[in-house]
Amino acid sequence: MPLTPLDIHNKEFGRGFRGYDEDEVNEFLDQVIKDYELVLREKKILEEKAADLEQRIHHFSSIEDTLNKSILIAQEAAEEVKRNAQKEAKLIIREAEKNADRIINEALVKSRKVSFDIEELKKQSKVFRTRFRMLLEAQLDMLSNDDWDNLMELEESQLLKHEEASL
Repeated sequence: MPLTPLDIHNKEFGRGFRGYDEDEVNEFLDQVIKDYELVLREKKILEEKAADLEQRIHHFSSIEDTLNKSILIAQEAAEEVKRNAQKEAKLIIREAEKNADRIINEALVKSRKVSFDIEELKKQSKVFRTRFRMLLEAQLDMLSNDDWDNLMELEESQLLKHEEASL
């Protein structure tokens, strides 16, 4: 059991034949009591500070644990978001590829149709040109035919007959 200032104060020493000076011993004991009380007060203050620091350390440890858990949760959430974003990106790419394939196929079909239409128009143009040429040639043949000359002669002779009849 530790010594208290009261124990020091109440301590009595036996007297011997040629013992210590009683006033000097009492004065020294008074000084020891004062110093011991000061040490005990400082010890109490330090114990209170230590308890306060222990409490703060516990508080900060609790905060640290909470922060560590929060960081782990945030990392897990970030990983989940990343995984979901990758899945969504893959879906978007697949959808875009499907759309691209569809658009390319539609463009090929339209291109083939336009090519077919162009070929059809070329054929129709060729047929039209041939028919038009034949029509023009027939008309030219008609113009170069002797029937025109005969018609002209017939007309001239009828005019002459008509003039002679009127004279």
